[in-house]
Amino acid sequence: MIVRKLRIEKGLSQEQLAHMAGISTRTLQRIERGANASPETLKCIASALDTDFGDLRKDQNMPSGTHGILPQLSQKEQEAMEYVRDIRSFYMHLIQYAVMISALAVLNLFTSPGYLWFLWVAAGWGIGVVGHGLSVFEIFNPFGDDWEKRQIEKRMSRRH
Repeated sequence: MIVRKLRIEKGLSQEQLAHMAGISTRTLQRIERGANASPETLKCIASALDTDFGDLRKDQNMPSGTHGILPQLSQKEQEAMEYVRDIRSFYMHLIQYAVMISALAVLNLFTSPGYLWFLWVAAGWGIGVVGHGLSVFEIFNPFGDDWEKRQIEKRMSRRH
């Protein structure tokens, strides 16, 4: 998580930092999600971020849920990062929907213009996109924090 925080503070995209560090974007994505990196990779990232290799190394060696010494991610920062990741995921889903439905519409109109079968796909997938959006933007989330809390309490009361 420290790599992600430092990258964002420097205003770099994953692609930019990966290029600067001489590693693949996919490798950087894995590291930002908590995967361990080799010392050589961490040295390259530390150099690109102009930070101490030791801090990155300490963060890698910390158990999950804890953080390195500097800079620490607060609970609020973690929640904000998760929220932004969820919004990005929704927009990517929406773009995929638009592109695929457009392609299916063109295919449908060229192959069988008398029957608009692509509308069935658009409606089904559209329900999923709307549900995703309602959940991400917290308009309607039946499985939110309250639901989780009730389920945990319910499960814990069964065991006693």
